[in-house]
Amino acid sequence: METVNILTRPRYVAVVRRLHWWMALLIVAVYVLVEFHGSFPRGSAPRSAMMQGHYWAGIAVLLLVWLRLAGRARGGTPPIVPPLDKFTAALSKLIHLSLYAFFIVMPILGCLTAAYEGKQVFIPFTQIALPVPVTVDKDFGHQLEDIHGTIGTVFYWVIGLHVLAALWHHWIKRDNVLERML
Repeated sequence: METVNILTRPRYVAVVRRLHWWMALLIVAVYVLVEFHGSFPRGSAPRSAMMQGHYWAGIAVLLLVWLRLAGRARGGTPPIVPPLDKFTAALSKLIHLSLYAFFIVMPILGCLTAAYEGKQVFIPFTQIALPVPVTVDKDFGHQLEDIHGTIGTVFYWVIGLHVLAALWHHWIKRDNVLERML
């Protein structure tokens, strides 16, 4: 167990760092699976497998974000050295809050979209479908799918900004922002 004071510890606690990178891989998987499922014919097994993978990667993100938030609350946030100016600090908080909102809202929207469209989500490696908690309403499901897709497109940019900011901090500002998560 780490006993270093939060004011002198250079990095996030190990559980937060690991969850960050696991979630990053899952987000990449979510995007890759949904972007490339259309490469296969409708109704084909590979297309279905890619969508099932998309659903479960999203559900995994939703589950892991709560562990990550708990780990961060318990482990604190190591200081940035040298400290950020007020504008950059505020922008950083806004981006991080939007990312956490994304990790929660998008999987919920995705689950609701699948449910309202009457799509089955199978427990992996079985033919057992999760129960659908709503009455199928394909029109409403399509509206949710449009919202889900729009938010997903916007977050290509937010995630890209997050990555570019980390690299900017590391290579240009030469502060410890990136090192805190390595």
